[in-house]
Amino acid sequence: MNVAQRIERTIAGMQDGTVFKYQELGIASNEYSAAAKAIERLKKKGVVDSASAGVFYKPKKTVFGTLKPSEEELIKPYLYENNKRIAYITGTALYNRMGLTTQVPQNISIASRDKRVITRIGNIQVRPVKSYVDVTDKNYPLLELLDALKDLKIIPDMDRNRAASNLIGQFGATPDKRELVKLALRYPPRVRALTGAILEQVGLKEITAPLQKSINPLSAYNYGISKDVLPTLTNWNIL
Repeated sequence: MNVAQRIERTIAGMQDGTVFKYQELGIASNEYSAAAKAIERLKKKGVVDSASAGVFYKPKKTVFGTLKPSEEELIKPYLYENNKRIAYITGTALYNRMGLTTQVPQNISIASRDKRVITRIGNIQVRPVKSYVDVTDKNYPLLELLDALKDLKIIPDMDRNRAASNLIGQFGATPDKRELVKLALRYPPRVRALTGAILEQVGLKEITAPLQKSINPLSAYNYGISKDVLPTLTNWNIL
């Protein structure tokens, strides 16, 4: 079976709407030229289409015609390298999904430790952000929470007290809180302080000692959150 036949079979086995890169086609490095020609033939047949340079999708066919995947789906291939997660969506797009803001962004930020993702997908400009640690499938949900704390003062169209209540609930539902503490230690002091205050609020003061030790006792952090929402604020020098 030649390269074109293998690719056609692989794509035939994909669900409609699947977004993929060459790496997902199981081809060797010396087969990329043949793969590119095969993809071009499949594009002419309407079997696949291009999302951006090196990123393709299998259109979803409906009675109303073929549908393009959502922009968030089209971004997914940029979050992985060799089937390993290396990045995650952050910024306003993330905070909208978390229920912290109703604003829909015109740009999407992708955080990664080593890779800078800069591309345009439809009307959406994708911009790079440096993550504080290497990104994995296990830690990226925790990094999302910590990013929300980091940006809490600048998230657009947001009530801080309502957002704080939301985040307290999300912290309480997070299963690996000790890992959350380890990751928070890589973030700025204000994030460590707010992480400690929230963990103490949900009854986990015993795991917050590393955070407390990492914070300058003479420093204060102004978040503008009510003590009624987070009574442990004063224990962490948060105003």
